[in-house]
Amino acid sequence: MVSTTGPHGAEVGGASAAVFGSDWVPGPDGLLHRRAARVILLDEHDRVLLVRGHDVDLPERSWWFTVGGGIDAGETSRQAAVREVREETGIVLAPDELVGPVYTRSALFDFAARTCRQDEDLYLARVPATDLVTTRDGWTAVELDVLDELRWWDLDELDRVTIEVFPAGLPELVRAVLVWDGTTRHLGLVEE
Repeated sequence: MVSTTGPHGAEVGGASAAVFGSDWVPGPDGLLHRRAARVILLDEHDRVLLVRGHDVDLPERSWWFTVGGGIDAGETSRQAAVREVREETGIVLAPDELVGPVYTRSALFDFAARTCRQDEDLYLARVPATDLVTTRDGWTAVELDVLDELRWWDLDELDRVTIEVFPAGLPELVRAVLVWDGTTRHLGLVEE
């Protein structure tokens, strides 16, 4: 595989290819960029299912985040959201079970010693807590390395979490869409 480096050191191929899949490409600014679909999964008690992960280069840094990931070539955002939920949680959703997107956002963040930009569509879906399948069969090699656990969170409890939660302000974002008014809200560009 040929390795190329953009103006800001965003390597594509080589060692980075093992961490950053083919859905990550150098943007005009040289930063690695991808489109992603994420899902706010809620159970029958309005608890949200989150994933805890850590940085491959900084294993002591840990954070909670919504289920989801990159949109593969030829996929719609909705198709990617359904696939990611199945792969990461074992929960099988039909595309029409997704509400939204309820939010969109762009995020700049550091991962694997790179600054990345991800443009996200965030959907909402309701599932029984018992639908969660605790298997890692659908996880990629990178996910097996950096994803630590899945957990249902009560929103009041999530308000008190001391490690980072993404997107920032997630409990309030969830409360705002428990009954969705049909408006997709753009959260802007955030640096995490």
